[in-house]
Amino acid sequence: MFGCLVAGRLLQTNLTQVDDTHAYFELPNASTINHLCVFLTDPFPEGYGAAVHFFWPGKGFQLLGMLSNEKPSAIFRLRGTYSGETFSAAQNRFSTFSTVQTPGQQDVTAILGLSIEPLAQIQAQLQSLPSSVVSGLDLSRDPTKLAERIVKHLFNFISGFTSGPLSPDVAVPMGIIAKWYEMFLSKVRAGGIGFLERED
Repeated sequence: MFGCLVAGRLLQTNLTQVDDTHAYFELPNASTINHLCVFLTDPFPEGYGAAVHFFWPGKGFQLLGMLSNEKPSAIFRLRGTYSGETFSAAQNRFSTFSTVQTPGQQDVTAILGLSIEPLAQIQAQLQSLPSSVVSGLDLSRDPTKLAERIVKHLFNFISGFTSGPLSPDVAVPMGIIAKWYEMFLSKVRAGGIGFLERED
């Protein structure tokens, strides 16, 4: 049902099932991981999604984000964003890994945990996090930066439909802007504004 791709490594499909709603990927040599992508291979039942948790031995769990039928894949930046906060609900389900390795070991094996839950429950968990944990930038506190990222996202989307560079003389059909708007709202509803961080 899930796949995991760490930048610079082979695709992982070796998902370990804990129970009907919890599973995980082991991530060896975790100290070398900067970014990872997790994605669906089968759709969720209606109204459900997956909370994505990251566990670092000795530091606890952190909620990274979510997957849903509307957002079937996500890229997470791990380097420099790990807060070390412990989330007890995740700790309870994936507790067998709290003793995998001790802090200070050079080649630690981290865990990417997936918890299938109702979408409303996942959204509530994401809302309780500081936005700087969910995305490396606190865009909600800087409206100018948020507006800049949204416009840049639109610009990048539109440029995919033009044969040359965008200029003030290029006409853009309203249908393309409407398509971007629908896609943009769907992304925001599915996982918040964290995807805008990757626009750089």
